[in-house]
Amino acid sequence: MNSLRNFSIIAHIDHGKTTLTDRLLQYTHTVSAQDFHERMMDSNPIEKERGITIKLAPVRMVYTRTKNEALSTKNGKSVLSSQSYVLNLIDTPGHVDFAYEVSRSLAACEGVILLVDASQGIQAQTLTNFEKAKNLGLVIIPVLNKIDLPNINKEEVLLECMETFGVEEKDILPVSAKTGEGVPELLEAIIAKIPPPAGRRNASLKGMIVTSKYDAHKGAVAYVRIIDGVLAKNSKLILLGTKQEFTPIEFGFFIPGMKRAEQIGAGEVGYIATGLKELQNLRVGDTFTTLEDKDQVTALPDFKLPQPMVYMEIYPLEGDNFSLLLDAMSKLALHDASLNFVGTHSAALGNGLRVGFLGILHAEIVLERLKREFAIDLIATAPTVTYQLMLTNGEKMTLHSPSQMPDPAQIKEIKEPVATVTIFSPSQYYGGILRLVQDKRGVMKQVQDVGVRMRMQALVPLAEIITDMHDKLKSLSSGFASLEYEVTDYLPLEAVKISILVHHEVVDALSFIVVREKAEAEARRVVNKLKEVLPRQQFEVPIQAAIGAKVIARETIKAYRKDVTAKLYGGDVTRRMKLLRKQARGKKKMKQLGKVEIGQEAFLAVLKR
Repeated sequence: MNSLRNFSIIAHIDHGKTTLTDRLLQYTHTVSAQDFHERMMDSNPIEKERGITIKLAPVRMVYTRTKNEALSTKNGKSVLSSQSYVLNLIDTPGHVDFAYEVSRSLAACEGVILLVDASQGIQAQTLTNFEKAKNLGLVIIPVLNKIDLPNINKEEVLLECMETFGVEEKDILPVSAKTGEGVPELLEAIIAKIPPPAGRRNASLKGMIVTSKYDAHKGAVAYVRIIDGVLAKNSKLILLGTKQEFTPIEFGFFIPGMKRAEQIGAGEVGYIATGLKELQNLRVGDTFTTLEDKDQVTALPDFKLPQPMVYMEIYPLEGDNFSLLLDAMSKLALHDASLNFVGTHSAALGNGLRVGFLGILHAEIVLERLKREFAIDLIATAPTVTYQLMLTNGEKMTLHSPSQMPDPAQIKEIKEPVATVTIFSPSQYYGGILRLVQDKRGVMKQVQDVGVRMRMQALVPLAEIITDMHDKLKSLSSGFASLEYEVTDYLPLEAVKISILVHHEVVDALSFIVVREKAEAEARRVVNKLKEVLPRQQFEVPIQAAIGAKVIARETIKAYRKDVTAKLYGGDVTRRMKLLRKQARGKKKMKQLGKVEIGQEAFLAVLKR
């Protein structure tokens, strides 16, 4: 137990977390020079392209610490002594969409490396994850990365870290993950500062699921941290949250691939191949133990089921491909337990799926994987939240998409989900953040000074958060503010459904629900965006936004016009007029009979509004 160290690296996106992981793998000789490649822990091509971590991945490293010690020998010379340490690193995602997964990863550790980019300074997710680690009582090792870059203001960033995190300059380790400078000192700091696990090997088995994935041969695989006891062969296990029972078919460690072991003891991080066919049974944060000890072991706190925050309807571009879409989504759900989907139908687009996502980034990743891995062309509707409707006849209705909205005369009351938002920010940005909260129909409830920063709590409708509130918050605060939210209530509002018409035909997939006071502004924004992305035709194409039968916004895509008089070289003007009249008749006929094909780019443009 004394030779074990469990830690995580927390940072804002693009601060060098994955690059530092690569250097640690090299310096501990976990991966041979032949097998090494950049971004070793990223398993998805999208992660490598975007430079972000989507799926957390643990790895077990063995670090041998060598030092000179004066020992009594026959010749009186000093000899080398060495001690090996097992370092369990959990590489976590950095985006707010995966905040719950990050919190469970931190709960499996005793310490964290807090990584700050020397060129960018402290940014949004850095503060959020710092607060999580601090609240969990973890040992925090602040590290200043990218010191090899030219023209960085190292002293200013060091001062920021000292003021924000309450540490001294000597506690902040300068590192270049790219060149490896400072990495040996970081390894020594991990061993010296992070305490070994406090579990008991002779106690009843108790462990936590950090995350999970699906393997075609081994079934659902749980990534676990053993708290107490020892997991041995032929153990019959039970999950205390879902009550799922199973007998592991294999377990072991990540080195960095899965390697079978005879047992996993208290304090260690590894995997359990459950043999289960449904990944939905392995919930992040759930506690497991043996069947014999289930009444003696208490579940770990803060476990909760993943809550979808954003809902979209996705349809195949070709109606015949629905079975392919259903099969593809089922396979993705095997690898992503947070995906929820049910069948739906649209009169214009046919059969499709209504899918719940953790956030906009999560939605973009899933749509990209469907397109790449399964070669399915998709149409995705604008993101929505779930509304609660009270009808005039006394019935209650849950509204999942704008296409389900009944006639306004039948609606007595509409309620929308409201989230409690917690914002951490330097005090100089308070005015801008207050205006942003008000613009998003929010109400500031509490403001508190926390060192050089402010902690603000506000009530904000979820529909306003999932669109662009996070991006706007980062913009107005130069990336220093961080945002977390949790849905706490449903409150009444005045909302309307805006229908989008392209060439006088309603496009259900582009319709959306918006608060009445913002209806015209949102309608104008959408039609302007559609005007940019829809291709021009040989005829004039009107784009309209309407509430019921009333059009509240319109843009027109001008028609292409062929220069039919270019071949004329002179003669009477009537020849020119004749050709132009003929062209005008053709344009009029095209306008009556023409149809507009709406590509996926148009739907994605509205999605990102």
